[in-house]
Formats: sequence, C-alpha cells, structure tokens
Amino acid sequence: GSRIRWTEAPGAEPGRVYVHGLGAASAAYHAHIAARPELAGRRSLFVDLPGHGISDRPAGFGYSLEEHADALATALDAAGVSGAELIAHSMGGAVALVLAHRRPGLVSRLVLTEANLDPFPPLTAGSSGIASYEEDEFADGGYARVLENVGPVWAATMRLADPRALHRSAVGLRRGSQPMMRALLEELPVERVYLQGGLSGELDGEQALEAAGVRVVTVPGAGHNVMFDDPDAFAAAVAGQV
Repeated sequence: GSRIRWTEAPGAEPGRVYVHGLGAASAAYHAHIAARPELAGRRSLFVDLPGHGISDRPAGFGYSLEEHADALATALDAAGVSGAELIAHSMGGAVALVLAHRRPGLVSRLVLTEANLDPFPPLTAGSSGIASYEEDEFADGGYARVLENVGPVWAATMRLADPRALHRSAVGLRRGSQPMMRALLEELPVERVYLQGGLSGELDGEQALEAAGVRVVTVPGAGHNVMFDDPDAFAAAVAGQV
C-alpha cells in the first residue's frame, strides 16, 4: 500500500529517469540539469526511492539494492516508461545497475555519477558512517548527529529521509548486490557512461571498465556531486556530447 512518487516534465520519448543517491532527492539534484537547453524537450522523471524525498517510508521494507530496484521498476511500469535513459547518482547508480540487470527492457542507456560499484566502501564514505551504527542507535540519536555533520547540501535532503530507511539503505549499499555492481556495469549490453569527479581521485578499475565498453569521463575540479560542481560537463555527458 505504500507509494513511490516522482516529479515529471513532459516531452519526447525515450524518457530520462533521474535517480538520487543515499539520503537525497531526485528533483533537488537533477532538475536544473534536465532544464538545460541541450536536454530540454525530453520526458523527464525525477523518482524518489522509498524512504526518501516525497515517497512513502514503509516500515516493513528492507531497503536493499534489489528492493529499491524492484520498487523503481514498479514506478516506471506505472508511468508507462520503457527503454529509458537512467541518469543516476551514487547509491542511485547502484540501484540503476541492478534495475538494468533485472528488467533490461526498462533501460536503454546508463549515465552514472560516482556510482557505488563495490561492497564495503571506505570508512570515510557517508554510507559507512551511517551503517556503523546499529539501526535503533541510529534512529535514537545517530541520525541527528549525522545531520549536524554532513554539511548543508546533503542535510537539505537527508532531513526528509526516514532514519530507519536511511540506515537500512546504507547497510544494503555496503552489502552490495548479487551479482556485484561492478560486474553488472561491465556486462550490461547498453551504452554506459561513468562520471568521476576529479577531486574524488582515480576511479578503481578504470581500465577494466573501459575495456568492457564503459565510457569513463573524469571531470576536473568536481567532487562527488558533479551535477552541482560542473553542470556544463554533467549536462554534456547526459546529452551524449562527450
């Protein structure tokens, strides 16, 4: 009975589906990109995953990558979307990879921004910090402490996420998928673009990804949020101009 919600701009098919990262919301991170002249005119959906943004926060939901992917598939089915381009950030990129593997007819192209490809990210990663708490501990005080320390950009959307949903999503992200996200990215038979912020350092396994046909684009001067740090480069990648 829970609902997944999205913001939509009408336009030509195939649609573009924007998927946010952990503790984020799609429209806040991507609407300014979709409105740019080189991207205008295409149907655009800004989907909020369960527990995030304007979507419901079901208490009995597991919030694993597979469950998020299945929920996203349900939303796209309801919206009549197929063969879409998925533009996905961070955890959303991992969800998009699982979705493309489980429901290939829904996805024709992937543009991933610093998507999680491997389990157990470094302790400095936001998901690792959240997952370091027990769920009850996080809900009872850890969530408030994290909100105080993540900075204003992330806090603006994280404050909308349900604490238990946020924690379970972080735990699921650290666990990864089966097959693992990196293997999915290497094997999926669609166009794949991976954006890496230059300030984030070199992408692990970049040569292997490129050998598998993934176009890796490093954006100098950008960090994890490439869409904010260099919207010109981000929009060019979505438009297929790089």
